[in-house]
Amino acid sequence: MARVVSGRDRDAFAALFDHFAPRINGFLQKQGMEAGAAEDLTQEVMAVMWHKAHLFDPAKSSLATWLFRVARNRRIDGLRRDRSHLIDPHDPFFWPDAAEAPDDGLDARQRDERVRLALADLPDEQADLVRLAFFNGLTHSQIADSTGLPLGTVKSRIRLAFARLRRALEADPRVDADG
Repeated sequence: MARVVSGRDRDAFAALFDHFAPRINGFLQKQGMEAGAAEDLTQEVMAVMWHKAHLFDPAKSSLATWLFRVARNRRIDGLRRDRSHLIDPHDPFFWPDAAEAPDDGLDARQRDERVRLALADLPDEQADLVRLAFFNGLTHSQIADSTGLPLGTVKSRIRLAFARLRRALEADPRVDADG
């Protein structure tokens, strides 16, 4: 370790790595870490040995004691940061969505096509505003700013477009009263 501290000796570091890495990895796995996580943490401990070798004091402990203490402390730090135990796997957020019935998908596609056709029948000045509002998510004020139209004109054109869309969709016998 003295050669690593004084001269950043890579051969000395490699010898220490070959000696201690398998032992630290085994220690971490015996502490309950999965093999991949133990390997990652072992690499981290070895990096600490290289980058912070100057902090090692042989008067206070052996190199083995120092490295195993670093490994133990890093493992504890990781456990403290890990909040996965706070996640409730039974939370409805994690439940998969129910499968869509085949006829629901067909109904949705047919409804989308009817709306698309009804939008195509709108005057361009109304259709453009509807697209800006509902496909681009702009507010009426944002539409007025971007188009240069007065806010009242934007609102009235969108209202007229909705009235036309409603009439067109209600006239289609395939559309039920709810939608």
